[in-house]
Amino acid sequence: MTESPKRIVIGLSGGVDSAVAALRLLRAGHEVIGLFMKNWEDDDTLTRCSAEDDIAAAVEVAEHLGIPIRRVNFAVHYRREVFEQALRELRAGRTPNPDILCNRHIKFDRFLRHAREQFAAHAVATGHYARLGDASDGGPALLRGVDPGKDQSYFLAGVPREALADVRFPLGDSTKEAIREEARAAALPNFDRPDSTGICFIGERDFTRFLQRYIEPHPGPIITADGERIGDHRGLPFYTLGQRRGLGIGGDRDRHATPWYVAAKDPGRNALIVVQGHDHPWLQSVAVTTEPCHWLAPRPADGARLQAQVRYRQQPQAGRLTHNADGSVRFRFDTPQRAATPGQHLVLYDGDHCLGGAVIAAADPAQPDPPPTLQTDSTEVV
Repeated sequence: MTESPKRIVIGLSGGVDSAVAALRLLRAGHEVIGLFMKNWEDDDTLTRCSAEDDIAAAVEVAEHLGIPIRRVNFAVHYRREVFEQALRELRAGRTPNPDILCNRHIKFDRFLRHAREQFAAHAVATGHYARLGDASDGGPALLRGVDPGKDQSYFLAGVPREALADVRFPLGDSTKEAIREEARAAALPNFDRPDSTGICFIGERDFTRFLQRYIEPHPGPIITADGERIGDHRGLPFYTLGQRRGLGIGGDRDRHATPWYVAAKDPGRNALIVVQGHDHPWLQSVAVTTEPCHWLAPRPADGARLQAQVRYRQQPQAGRLTHNADGSVRFRFDTPQRAATPGQHLVLYDGDHCLGGAVIAAADPAQPDPPPTLQTDSTEVV
């Protein structure tokens, strides 16, 4: 059913996705206003953060489409509500997802309120690859985008459900290839601009180097499953479970050249525990337990069979859901999952319906014995 014309404020990022989203809204007869959100104040002139290039591209798109564009600075809110929370998680040895935090606190809270208050907007729109529908209780439902390679519902699982009624996702029924072709056909000035691959609003840069401006390095030992020290790390917050790159340890003549991966952190010894092999048993988990769950649909029954993801672009994994008294959940996978990481999000699905998600608090290892910690009297780590 065609929607009656509305005033819609679209987040114009300078990228091709938001440009085509704006184009589609215009073609549907809506009054469209562009808004460029600046959410990071960067004092590091040596990085590749392209905020000024993004602004210029967004302005060029708005001029091409003949729509007004405004700017808003949410940097203070981003730092307090997203970045500082992420730093707390990192210092605690966990691995946060700033993109999920940004969508929850900035794009679909601050942005939505700003659009209502400053522009009397009926709705906001973004270039996310996701769709909206109706849940069983009559409220809004978040659905996967039709392009499995671009579906971004995982990143939207923490959005306030009430916000979904005033959100539009014009690209959810299209593939990335179709969006590029539509941009080319409409002669949009950014039709061939590369996609951004950086962390939400921080940009594309050496992330470890960037974090060292905010988290003091605390070097310690890298040890093997046998307790042997084979190198040194820069500080536990700079590593995540399952990580291969950046460890600075290679094969030697006494070991075969199978790559090393982070299997665990030992905060008591400030040690990073590593194993060889992408699918080593210590990297596998049979279940995860979360913090209190955020629901985007009526809460499924205890024991429900659902699908879940513990990271973006992971294939949906079947399993069984159990509710806990404190609002958290436990999800047991039919097949053990690799590198289920505390701090990351478990996102739950029933087919294409995104039901919600929660921060992973702990994972149950597939192997009964956890990775060993260093012995108190070990001379290797003193």
